[in-house]
Amino acid sequence: MKLKKLSAILAIALSISLTACSNNKADTSDKDNAPVAEEETTETDNTTEAEVEYPITIKHAFGETVIESKPERVATISWGNQDVPLALGVVPVGISEANYGVTDGSRLLPWTAEAFKNLNVESPVLFSDTAGLDFEAISDTQPDVILAAYSGITQEEYNLLSEIAPVIAYPTLAWQTYWRDQIIMDATGMGMQAEGEALVTELEQLIAEKVATYPQLAGKNAAFFYFNPSDLGKFYVYLPTDPRAAYLSDLGMSVPQSVLDMAKESTSFALEISAENIDTLKDVDIIIAYGDETLLKSLQEDSLMGTMPAIQRGSVALIQDGTPLAASGTPSALSIPATIDEYLSVIGEAADKVE
Repeated sequence: MKLKKLSAILAIALSISLTACSNNKADTSDKDNAPVAEEETTETDNTTEAEVEYPITIKHAFGETVIESKPERVATISWGNQDVPLALGVVPVGISEANYGVTDGSRLLPWTAEAFKNLNVESPVLFSDTAGLDFEAISDTQPDVILAAYSGITQEEYNLLSEIAPVIAYPTLAWQTYWRDQIIMDATGMGMQAEGEALVTELEQLIAEKVATYPQLAGKNAAFFYFNPSDLGKFYVYLPTDPRAAYLSDLGMSVPQSVLDMAKESTSFALEISAENIDTLKDVDIIIAYGDETLLKSLQEDSLMGTMPAIQRGSVALIQDGTPLAASGTPSALSIPATIDEYLSVIGEAADKVE
């Protein structure tokens, strides 16, 4: 099978959080995606901010970041990181504007905008960094810490950001941080690890309650695909290290063995596959993809794509491209509760078509 890593251009075409990412990876071969935070606290399960002892050391792809004291001014960059402080009741001094899924011109995804509103902030500071980080604008906010646990920053960008303030970078590889790790790493960087862990538990309970109402998802193999309607000669499959693919497991589905096998060959978050090899993914019960019924019709009519069982029977959960729901496929602390009902509904309808 011919498998290729995504290029930076493709990463832009794949939209969502990838519209701002680069295929530059940290120099690390560690595939364990769990962050490590070293923090001295009192021996209690109910640690509060007052009980946190500094300095806090957070390990990540570029080494270690030391937080000497409680950050008062928190800035965030890249995708979803802003939702962590907002969910914990902290107003960031500046955040990256949303580069995908915004339909009202606000440069904010609806759940982020609502959180700012609930915290009585009408005009948050937004960094216009889609074409590259605006270091000057970030510096102007005078942050005490910069949260970037889910991002694609390079070593050079990390070094430049570190001249502004301590940076919480991703655990191992660019654009491959799970939502739990994003929350805990970012929260730890704010001196709020216990609160971050509690938020993770709360979201896990919410997900479990919602998934329980969709028994048709249990035991189904699901994978997140990207199709270019104008070129069905190839397509892309997101691997389990990509947050949107991993989120499907949270929602009660399993990773197909075919996708697991592909993942062994790559450290990227997605792979390009020739349509001639579509049969290798015949174990996929449910496909999640950006698009509409026109895309599904084109896939079913295609001489190669139309041979895949999931496409034949229409067990394809189509998420309208460029919408907030599509953006929520890469989950964050605020997008999960905001969209899980709609997301499960769309996937549930596709699951109903699995024989």
